Amino acid sequence: MSEWAQTSEAVLRRLEWTVLRRLDGVLHGDYRTLFRGFGVDLADLREYEYHDDVRHIDWNVTARLQTPYVRVYNEEREVTAWFLLDLSPSVDFGSQNIKKRAVSTELVAVLARLLSRHGNRVGAMFYGGGVDTVIPARTGRRQVLHILHKILARPELARSEATNLQDFLATAFQIIPRRSLVFIVTDFISTPGWAKPLVQLARRHEVVAVRLYDHLERELPDLGLLVMQDAETGEQIFVDTHDRKFRRRFAAIAERRENELRGAFRQAGIDALELATDDDLMDAVLRFADLRKQRSQLAAGGTLPQHLDS
Repeated sequence: MSEWAQTSEAVLRRLEWTVLRRLDGVLHGDYRTLFRGFGVDLADLREYEYHDDVRHIDWNVTARLQTPYVRVYNEEREVTAWFLLDLSPSVDFGSQNIKKRAVSTELVAVLARLLSRHGNRVGAMFYGGGVDTVIPARTGRRQVLHILHKILARPELARSEATNLQDFLATAFQIIPRRSLVFIVTDFISTPGWAKPLVQLARRHEVVAVRLYDHLERELPDLGLLVMQDAETGEQIFVDTHDRKFRRRFAAIAERRENELRGAFRQAGIDALELATDDDLMDAVLRFADLRKQRSQLAAGGTLPQHLDS
């Protein structure tokens, strides 16, 4: 077994013991909580019966007929999932010795293993300086190891052209013809223009945005004079973080970018999971499960809680 294969096996085995086993205890094996809403078609409406899930009540029909009615769904047993993984230089940043690439790698491994061990197919596409790797969707633990091996074996890029998520999403739209569950794992540091292909992708597929970030990208502490370098182009500038006005301007720009991102996600109608470099992976997956549960309630006629509807 090669060095990278051994590393991949060790990483996956660690995650299976430390994260997946704990998730099984919390979710009680109900992995569909995470992926509910995919491959579900409305089959029929019928009167409410005792023990029916109240989340499936159709309130419009109930109000019209003055009798509780529930939606009955047909759900596909198999899911095909794709991970669109951004491996451009900007994801190799981390302020606390943990890089965005590391947390994204572990999240992808956990979600892929959750899916594959229930017979679902998983595939991946990688973006470096462009779309350079496509791993066709297959089943099984070996497939998860293959994806993990490909990620871990990739060297970091010292610099590249600015990330173009527009091309990445457009390529994914062309390559993934059948309706799938698509995870876009990126920090969304990109040239403009990706919002429109995101909407197009979300019309065909069930899309989840996994937004990677480091807290220093949102707010700068007072560290005096610093050299800041663009991770992708290598351009450097001197900044004085002791200057309060500079820090406020930096925070204002970061907040504006946050609002633009959330607006793009709302426009596309997709779920978004925020994943920071200091996040606990278990907590992140449980936040995702909560988000998907709330989305399921919304589809059944409820509303999202205010803290998730943003």
